[in-house]
Amino acid sequence: MTDDVDALLGPDGPFAREVPGFVPRDVQQAMAVAVAAAIDERHALIAEAGTGTGKTFAYLVPALLSGKRVIVSTGTKALQDQLFHRDLPRVRSVLGARLSTALLKGRANYLCLHRLDQARSDGRFATREQVAQLQTIHAWSAKTKSGDRAELAELPEDSPLWPRVTSTTENCLGSECPMFSDCFVVKARRAAQEADLVVVNHHLLFADLAIKQEGFGEILPGAQAFILDEAHQIPELAGQFFSITLTARQLTELATDTLAECGAVTGALGTLQPLLEAVTPAVRRLRLAMDRFPPKAAFLVIERDAEVERELESLRVALEELGSGLATHAERSRGLAAVHERATQMHARLAHLCDSSARDSVHWYELSPHGFALHATPLDLSQPLRELREQSHAAWIFTSATLSIAGRFDHFSRQLGLEDPHSLCLDSPFDYANQALAYLPRGLPEPNTPDYTAKMIEAVLPVLETSNGRAFLLFTSHRALRRAAELLEGRVPYPLFVQGTAPRHQLLGGFRESGNGVLLGAASFWEGVDVAGEALSVVVIDKLPFAAPDDPVLVARLESLRESGLNPFVEWQIPNAVIALKQGAGRLIRDINDRGVLVLCDPRLRSKAYGRIFLNSLPPFPSTHDLSAVQQFLLA
Repeated sequence: MTDDVDALLGPDGPFAREVPGFVPRDVQQAMAVAVAAAIDERHALIAEAGTGTGKTFAYLVPALLSGKRVIVSTGTKALQDQLFHRDLPRVRSVLGARLSTALLKGRANYLCLHRLDQARSDGRFATREQVAQLQTIHAWSAKTKSGDRAELAELPEDSPLWPRVTSTTENCLGSECPMFSDCFVVKARRAAQEADLVVVNHHLLFADLAIKQEGFGEILPGAQAFILDEAHQIPELAGQFFSITLTARQLTELATDTLAECGAVTGALGTLQPLLEAVTPAVRRLRLAMDRFPPKAAFLVIERDAEVERELESLRVALEELGSGLATHAERSRGLAAVHERATQMHARLAHLCDSSARDSVHWYELSPHGFALHATPLDLSQPLRELREQSHAAWIFTSATLSIAGRFDHFSRQLGLEDPHSLCLDSPFDYANQALAYLPRGLPEPNTPDYTAKMIEAVLPVLETSNGRAFLLFTSHRALRRAAELLEGRVPYPLFVQGTAPRHQLLGGFRESGNGVLLGAASFWEGVDVAGEALSVVVIDKLPFAAPDDPVLVARLESLRESGLNPFVEWQIPNAVIALKQGAGRLIRDINDRGVLVLCDPRLRSKAYGRIFLNSLPPFPSTHDLSAVQQFLLA
């Protein structure tokens, strides 16, 4: 197969003949050959493919030619839709492949007909707008074949109606649901189980693998190859799915769903209502008791507080009594049996989360404006991830534009428990020497000084004036972002698009349409944002993106490394910051015709020895400290 994929993607192959704008690239062919070999031999491959490599075709071609069952996983649902609806049909058409393919998302992405009926019967809505939205969903439900929420673009993604008309693992009635034969989730899963190639996202993949590990069965079909795109996200996402979590929302939904199920069983409400009335106030009181504490910290911070301890015990008792009450009614309906199981599981989860003596995981909490979440996250994910790969007997291919640190994959391999994997580091085919310039302004103070953001903006303003806006300003904190927005307001004649003032897609749409906008973004804008062409000519990065030192999981991991005799700054903090910086810098050159300037403001890139690691990990941009050189480049 390796010879085939090389020729197919070469200058005389069908892609060069049939795909408009296709340019044969040696790096794409090299990656396709490596992917084909990994699938054939069922080994692990790490492939870093710089922007412009064409990695999607490089893994889809060998996947479709392999004759094996393949699961392709992407970082986001948007990328998943793009891959399935645009890239995959194009490659299948060129290859003439007759394999079956399927798109599978998490259950919250599919309309639940049973819960739609319940919502319509319930009739309680906060606003007239929600009533109108429900009517829109109902009309769509009669036409849709997939039930995929993405079809209904006119309904906001954050509409409070969606949780009411979609199901969760906890509230799904399974085969005893009256709508089971028409269930969109069931149909999507059956299609996935029968397909040769399934496109999923990392959230679904790891949710399924975590469930499989616990012995409850699996959603995804057994595959002979897993291809994980945007693989730099895997360590953090795996941490989420191997964590044990209990949230205020899960607890209040348990009470709401139990109340709804009581309506169908005579006499149940009379005995269960007093027990239900104890759960929601207990959740509310616990949240109030936690209000005095930091929004995110290790569980040790709150567990010795007398009030928190009292309210945790009150919640534990309320859950235990609700579970006991439900046990007497569980056989009377499938719905009550389901909520009984949930109450029992939540009671057990709460007991585990309140025991912070475990050494192999970190117990922590986080607060939202009206809720809380309690977590137990494993400190070392390498072992469970290694076990999952070994159980699968499949090829595992990890690819992204940002996996290496100065050309080495040690950090990524160690996090995933990969021992001596095959690896490939492919440079971008872009001509960075002529397309880009890195500007490291002189004279900026240390990043922890109070006026750093103001000084940074002063250094950036002349660049923005020369580029006529057309810039991303990426920040490592929301506080710095807000301060920069205040400083720029009224001082630049360009439209400002500030994260937090509108949904992300609206900000990006407005930025593209403006032609000379300046977009200010934090974490979510550092990756997965693609603005090719003249709308974006400058990317500014305020500081090296070291993770916040108040993250309790990070603090525990760093301490664990220190206890093992390792230097946590070198072994963990620098590598993760390098990956994040590479993602941010990657926003600049997205196309063979793009030109632009990357402004790296942090003086530590020059003043600290580790600055060289960051610079050596970036694409080979020419660099300058001279503002006039930047102005000359932008005006050329």
